[in-house]
Amino acid sequence: MGAPVRPTAGGATYAAAGVDIAAGDDAVERIKDAVATTVRPGVLGGIGGFGGLFALDTERYRHPVLVSSTDGVGTKLLVARATGRYETIGIDLVAMCVDDLVCAGAEPLFLLDYIAVGRLVPERIEQVVAGVAEGCRQAGCALLGGETAEHPGAMADDDLDLAGFAVGAAEAGELLGPQRVRPGDEMVGLASPGLRSNGYVLARDVLLGRAGRALDDAAWAGADHTLADELLRPSVIYAPAVLAARAATRTGVHACAHITGGGIAGNLVRVLPADCDAVLERRAWAVPPIFAEISRLGEVEPEEMDRVFNLGLGMVVVCDPAAVPEVLGALEGAGQTASVVGRVVLGSGRVRLT
Repeated sequence: MGAPVRPTAGGATYAAAGVDIAAGDDAVERIKDAVATTVRPGVLGGIGGFGGLFALDTERYRHPVLVSSTDGVGTKLLVARATGRYETIGIDLVAMCVDDLVCAGAEPLFLLDYIAVGRLVPERIEQVVAGVAEGCRQAGCALLGGETAEHPGAMADDDLDLAGFAVGAAEAGELLGPQRVRPGDEMVGLASPGLRSNGYVLARDVLLGRAGRALDDAAWAGADHTLADELLRPSVIYAPAVLAARAATRTGVHACAHITGGGIAGNLVRVLPADCDAVLERRAWAVPPIFAEISRLGEVEPEEMDRVFNLGLGMVVVCDPAAVPEVLGALEGAGQTASVVGRVVLGSGRVRLT
């Protein structure tokens, strides 16, 4: 048998072991006002309960279908940690979740977040949640609840991970998807000014590793902002604009593809029926300079760029050709830059970039 364990003076405490309940309480107080700004019709009560409450409007949705999505922001968090800038990664989280929901035609209703840290710093949690709340306001959904977990021993003191879970609603019979897509449909691309939240493993490897760039360097030669600014550029939230396009055309929007990991081809193929191909014309949209910088510095093959990054398109809307003017007008009226980028033709379920 080993030697008996001798208690330390005063006995063990949770705080001494690494979990600070008082800091957690402080963090909750700090985020209450930000959470309150996201309240929308359907929210019942406030934060602090064991579960968030939401009353679905069954007058608006007579035969509702609930759509759910969960996601994170990946290794973009490592850029935030390296710079100490956590204000916008919450926007990225909301974008990754709600822009998946709208691909089914669903209106985002609410989101819950999960923040895991090695050591809980209330000011840092406040920054993260402020970004989540801003994203929810942009998306028109409520920040209904969440969890902050302190994991000493499992995570380093400055480690942070962020995940979200979102729920939306659509009317049965009005869901978007490949069942609505047909030859002759046109594809409208919504511009993405940067990487959003995808491809950061390769981007960081090239820019910060192989090329040895510093985060406070210019993003590229002649850029008026730093590489950190570029890599922390918040993701555009497309859901409200897509919903506006649906409202403007009723049945004119057939499907949407959220361009995340896997690139344009890897995501657009998910909305194609087996007998259709998507043909996109690269010259139809502008590719932001950061992608050329990654390609040049890393000698990344074009095929690899295609399957990792969004290359300037964050969402592709497949629609009836007759509805294109209304779709473009609604998207641009909602503040999004959009253009016709391709068409659907008879084929075998492939995506071709020409």
